[in-house]
Amino acid sequence: MTRMVIELDGLSIESAWFGPPPFEAPTIVMMHEGLGSVSTWKDFPERLAKATRTGVFVFSRIGYGRSSDASLPRPLDYLHREATEILPQILAKIGFQRGILLGHSDGGSIAAIYGGSVQDHRVRGLVLIEPHFFVEDMNIEAIRQTANDFETKGLRARLQRHHNDADKTFRGWLDLWLDPRFKSFDITDELHHIRVPVLIVKGADDPYSSLAQIRTAENECYCPVESIVIPNAKHAPHHDQPEQTLESIASFVNHILWSHGEADLRKIGLTSG
Repeated sequence: MTRMVIELDGLSIESAWFGPPPFEAPTIVMMHEGLGSVSTWKDFPERLAKATRTGVFVFSRIGYGRSSDASLPRPLDYLHREATEILPQILAKIGFQRGILLGHSDGGSIAAIYGGSVQDHRVRGLVLIEPHFFVEDMNIEAIRQTANDFETKGLRARLQRHHNDADKTFRGWLDLWLDPRFKSFDITDELHHIRVPVLIVKGADDPYSSLAQIRTAENECYCPVESIVIPNAKHAPHHDQPEQTLESIASFVNHILWSHGEADLRKIGLTSG
């Protein structure tokens, strides 16, 4: 693992790299959940890099992990801004040439928005772990329960191990999702414009969303959509059932990048030979 700090508009973004650089192999760019960071992925990025023979890049969004503080409250279009304003700059900074976007929860929504808003020929597929395409009542109820856990069940202490300021990180996430106006969040239109294969990974016991998220993608996307529901897993199947989740994602990635030859950077004239 190589730890990195990306400077963006005067702000520092914590990041880490696993495996080969972009000029040697495709890259999987991983985007964390609403309370995540580089460190909350644990060893999953390293294992994914080995299983796919790719480089894997992870970063903590502003206000998360060891990245710079965020200005709160977050705007209602925060996820869209991350996808269409911040992510393109990060991809440019790391020299992204070809690969996969992988996002968990809020990160999955960001990946989907990017895939449907930015026609980037370098992105050959999306892996969405527990993405939110729209807001469900059970989602809001689960978030309210998480707020209670933060105060009473030691969640604050656990988050503090991963973030500079656990209280501010938590408040930024909570206030956005519980803002009544955010109930209208819906990225169905973006799904219509995704033009690469999509894999959706969902825990069977996830309290934050239902299978309606998968059904929506299947009905609205014109691109191929695969889905897998992981038994005995909640909102983080890559932690609850890491072996099955890793196998499913690696199989999808390897099929696109290696079986279909999309890993060959010469196809888009980025390397010589």
